Amino acid sequence: MLRLGPLAAAGRLLPAGPRLGLPCPSGGWVSLSRSRPPGPVGDRGLLARQVRAAAGSAGGGRSPALKTPKGTRDHPPAHVALRDRLLAAVVTCFKRHGAAAIDTPVLELRETLTGKYGEDTKLIYELQDQGGELLALRYDLTVPFARYLAMNKITNMKRYHVAKVYRRDNPATTRGRYREFYQCDFDIAGQFDPMIPDAECLKIVHEILSDLQLGDFIIKVNDRRILNGVFAVCGIPESKFITTCSTVDKLDKMPWEEVRSEMVGEKGLSPEAADHIGEYVQLHGGLDLIEQLLQDPKLSQNKLAKEGLGDMKLLFEYLTLFGITGKISFDLSLARGLDYYTGVIFEAVLLQPENDHVEEPVSVGSVAGGGRYDGLVGMFDPKGRKVPCVGVSIGIERIFSILEQRLKAEMLYKKDPKLLKQLQYCEDTGIPLAAIIGEQELTDGVVKLRDVATREEVDIPREKLVDEIRRRLEP
Repeated sequence: MLRLGPLAAAGRLLPAGPRLGLPCPSGGWVSLSRSRPPGPVGDRGLLARQVRAAAGSAGGGRSPALKTPKGTRDHPPAHVALRDRLLAAVVTCFKRHGAAAIDTPVLELRETLTGKYGEDTKLIYELQDQGGELLALRYDLTVPFARYLAMNKITNMKRYHVAKVYRRDNPATTRGRYREFYQCDFDIAGQFDPMIPDAECLKIVHEILSDLQLGDFIIKVNDRRILNGVFAVCGIPESKFITTCSTVDKLDKMPWEEVRSEMVGEKGLSPEAADHIGEYVQLHGGLDLIEQLLQDPKLSQNKLAKEGLGDMKLLFEYLTLFGITGKISFDLSLARGLDYYTGVIFEAVLLQPENDHVEEPVSVGSVAGGGRYDGLVGMFDPKGRKVPCVGVSIGIERIFSILEQRLKAEMLYKKDPKLLKQLQYCEDTGIPLAAIIGEQELTDGVVKLRDVATREEVDIPREKLVDEIRRRLEP
């Protein structure tokens, strides 16, 4: 279990608001005084003229704004400490499953990345020509891993990789969506008995989300072969499978009516074909649904769909042995828009609200995802030799955003830390509650919770402290 540390005395405890994350401390321009150096201006060189020109265009000689680029942020020490604990919990799980760490360059050849991400290829950060090489910042850790396997002729490996990736996306920082962010990947490469590595990846997701205690969650699973079979029996030409898949992938963000409209209006599908797809992709369940689709008169005649459903049934049998099927949902709407997936795909989403008084779940999107990509390594191998792979990526930034907006606390550090001085600090700064832990409280297994305004104190069992603070801080 990940422990985030005890609540500090004189804690600044803020309610979990509807928005996630921390607001930017300054979104505007910061003006700094600037003295002009003595001497002629013209002899200061090209760089000085460019700096002055930039400063002048920023607003009448003012210095430029002090801010981080859009979609990025600084992390103060408290954030780094929390992130390090999260990463340690994730890496511990990866190591427990026998993975070894690798690292790859943040830069890749542009041709290595392009053509692997479907419609998201436009989100790759491309760099200017650097000495004859066209480069780009890595978009994820999966494609570099496949390149690493092919380049080093590795055919069997269990690895993890924790590093930053970059996407020219429209950031939504309140939902943990950034242009620069960490990914935590676990992958299994090589020939194994069918569906055992896939089941292990799902078990890893289950272990990590359970250990972090983020709330209730569900892991959606599907198979690209099943989806492609659905498209085929619905009369979609194979040339439109990938673009149709990208549209289906939006069902977690858009209602079916809007997805159908995009299929017909933008992707060129007939209304009848779109309606037929809708009959399938809105289904979700477990083994019973798999058995139902295996008896479907159309899908049962499609080779790809039949293979996918057979493997999905085997996967659920392994997950039953692992005892985690209660958190697994076979969901035909799950598509995951990346081109390189070839088989099982999965995505974990949170279900439980931040507290019992909020009806809507936390809006941070998925917190883990992955799947099987058996053809990706072969795209880099000179002889096209394939290495079967399956992996999962933990969305550590989104998890961080959830924990970040929970109860916040601070400790007043003083040379002479008298309790009365700390309580006076609470009154002076408007802190509503103080959590007090002394020798007696430690012995009794409680925390003394003080209402700063009324000065009322009550002993709360440790396991009930968070719920009690949330109850008191509800608006």
